[in-house]
Amino acid sequence: MTEEIKKLIIYTRKMKKREPLYRDYPEEFREEIRGYLESNHISRLYAHQVEMFEKVRAGENVVITTSTASGKTLAFLIPVLQEILEDPLTRAIFIYPTKALASDQYRAMQSILKFFGEGRVSAGVYDGDTKPAERTRIRKSANIILTNPEMLNSAFLPNHSNYGFDAIFANLRYVVIDELHSYRGAFGAHLANIFRRMHRICRYYHSNPHFLCSSATIANPVELAEKICGSGFTLIDRDGSPAPEKEYCIIQPPEIKGNNDKVYGRIAASTVAAGLIPELVEEDHHFITFGRSRRNVEVILKEAKDKLDAAGFLGMARVGGKNPADLIAGYRGGYTPLERKEIERKMTEGELAGLVSTNALELGIDIGKLDATVIVGYPGTRASFWQQSGRAGRSGSACVNYLILENEPFDQYIAIDPEWLFSRESENAIVDPDNLLIELAHLRAAAAEMPLSLDDIALFPDLGEMIPVLLSAGEVKSLAGRFAWAGPAFPAGDYSLRNMDKTRFKLLAQEDGHEITEMDESQAYHEIHPGAVYMHDGASYEITKMDLVSRTAYAIPFTGDYYTVPAGQ
Repeated sequence: MTEEIKKLIIYTRKMKKREPLYRDYPEEFREEIRGYLESNHISRLYAHQVEMFEKVRAGENVVITTSTASGKTLAFLIPVLQEILEDPLTRAIFIYPTKALASDQYRAMQSILKFFGEGRVSAGVYDGDTKPAERTRIRKSANIILTNPEMLNSAFLPNHSNYGFDAIFANLRYVVIDELHSYRGAFGAHLANIFRRMHRICRYYHSNPHFLCSSATIANPVELAEKICGSGFTLIDRDGSPAPEKEYCIIQPPEIKGNNDKVYGRIAASTVAAGLIPELVEEDHHFITFGRSRRNVEVILKEAKDKLDAAGFLGMARVGGKNPADLIAGYRGGYTPLERKEIERKMTEGELAGLVSTNALELGIDIGKLDATVIVGYPGTRASFWQQSGRAGRSGSACVNYLILENEPFDQYIAIDPEWLFSRESENAIVDPDNLLIELAHLRAAAAEMPLSLDDIALFPDLGEMIPVLLSAGEVKSLAGRFAWAGPAFPAGDYSLRNMDKTRFKLLAQEDGHEITEMDESQAYHEIHPGAVYMHDGASYEITKMDLVSRTAYAIPFTGDYYTVPAGQ
């Protein structure tokens, strides 16, 4: 690292290596599971993995909050596998906040599926990209179904009596929720109400699934799990996994001075990050840089690529003449699924040295062995800081994590008192399942799935107030004390779980018509209006036309050194 960067480091914290805490296999383990683990050279399990197995087998709902890369996936897979091997009709639904994470976890399960064979354990990803024939196979025979909240809301629950979903709900033993901490605010409230609907349907099919949740470290994991899932929970937070030595460096960007040494602010954190990235590439680090926003990611990526492109950069010789700028890539919403999968593949296989990403990669998608993270601006919560910095060191080797401070009050408070970041516990995750608008939206969907009755007030606490509203709107009819749906055909499609605009705009290359990106309506009006300069994957485009009827915009390559920022942002 250059002396210039070293001078900007105002605080360093080193965390010692942590030794593992093992336990022997539980006596209840089936021989097939022992055989699988031993074939993967796992002779003992971490203490928290055994504790998870014991509590799940005792019939408890469990939330686990051990550190990143501590084997949480294996911890909840083992009891599910045990149940499947005991009863082949067993069904388990694994819920992930993104399609990319579900696909990544399915790839990680391949060794299990191969070991046991299709006849013993079957799994599949059921999302919007799944082909019809594969959907049929999954509904018919998959023991483990990997999906996301949107599919649960719009496919599983509304069709519970059709297409084989009834067999899934009748045999549903486990619901696994990964990355529980990501379900906060409106998204968490929607998921809580989806589970209220699911509880009704499971009760109808005489099943009572257990909930297994994994979460980043937050202050109230049990409270969050109970609010979202509507059941009591047990916490596992004693971490038995090893951890490498970790170093944390806080970087304060230099001041901008005018005449007479008058200070006008500080250099942007993104500029410092763009200077640090080429050094990490040159030193052969594998890293991820987190930006606060999509635009922030593109600015950092473009500036870093420009520096890597500079003639005579030392890394040129190391990569055998390959353009060093090709060793980094962006990763954010707005990239096509094919672009994201190709970036993930390149990073996993070592073709890339690093990524510049939004918090989309804060979740546990496997992108290879990283030994450094760069966090550009405090991400807003300690939980996010630990989750982002936890992406490095997962392979067991020492790692270094950089936090580059923005010239903003919270960041500058950390500059004054860096111990605040390390000495306090993570924040509470807040969710309100009883938000009236969200609860009403899901009550409408619930009525379309099965007639409502006053017994449902245990699940929907505001049912008594909402039924008269639905009656007066003509959306339900009273039939012998029950309330049957009489409104539009598909109420589960009337809302977005993530509060995003459902209207989508596409940006196409004017020259050949290929799709550059896709975005919601609000973002489109801000960023791809005629004359705007839009950045994507380190390249700049000038918008030439925007068609509001077809919801498409067209762009040509742009070579200038500026981009468009909407007024007031």
